[in-house]
Amino acid sequence: MTYENITLEKKGAVALLTINRPKVMNALNDATVGELAHAFDAVGEDDDVRALVITGSGDKAFIAGADINELARMNPLGAKALAFKGQQTLTRLEHLGKPSIAMINGFALGGGCELALACTLRTMSTKARIGLPEVSLGIIPGYGGTQRLARIAGPGVAREWVLTGDMFDATEAHRVGVANRIFEPEQLEEGTMKMVNTILGRAPVAVRLAMDTIRRGTNMSQAEGELIETDMFGLAATTEDMKEGMAAFLEKRPAQFKNA
Repeated sequence: MTYENITLEKKGAVALLTINRPKVMNALNDATVGELAHAFDAVGEDDDVRALVITGSGDKAFIAGADINELARMNPLGAKALAFKGQQTLTRLEHLGKPSIAMINGFALGGGCELALACTLRTMSTKARIGLPEVSLGIIPGYGGTQRLARIAGPGVAREWVLTGDMFDATEAHRVGVANRIFEPEQLEEGTMKMVNTILGRAPVAVRLAMDTIRRGTNMSQAEGELIETDMFGLAATTEDMKEGMAAFLEKRPAQFKNA
């Protein structure tokens, strides 16, 4: 597929997806959401790709929100359909089965914040700003933001961010657990890729199992989550990567994982 609003390139085992609408600060319109859905499927099906990094073009915006020109024209049924499409697209991202990192280089507002929340991890430039300003437009977050923010940062933070519609800096986002790491703008890409490469150096099957365990357990009681953890722990013990990891540790050498 030829993309008009995003770019997708491979750098070794990492896919780099860039929202490329700089004239509108990378705002998400319907066409862009459709391209994202296709790109997420393509990344998920590419066995050579082991991680996905998402960012925005330019130095002002990651994604500055949804396209207001489209939102202003929607009727109730259209609004529901739009929200459902966005939710399904971000669910694809969340269930990718590979680590995804939102590299937030500028404004991450509305749908941009929601996309970042659907990623496995988030890094932010010290100049970036993030928030869910939908209530200032007479609507609420519709791409899963109310649900994911409450699970990541807690209901209290979700209420503050959603009800005020305020923007927050990287320091505050890091304090409440939304941003995993923050970097000076000129160090954002290097710092993000260093973290990605650290993950790529770990046992691939174990990484997938750990991600799945955390995601599934979030929506369960702790006791139920621990049962899932027990099953996944046992499954990890069947892998060749487990044998290699243990052997490498005992032999004091780097592990050579085979994703098996």
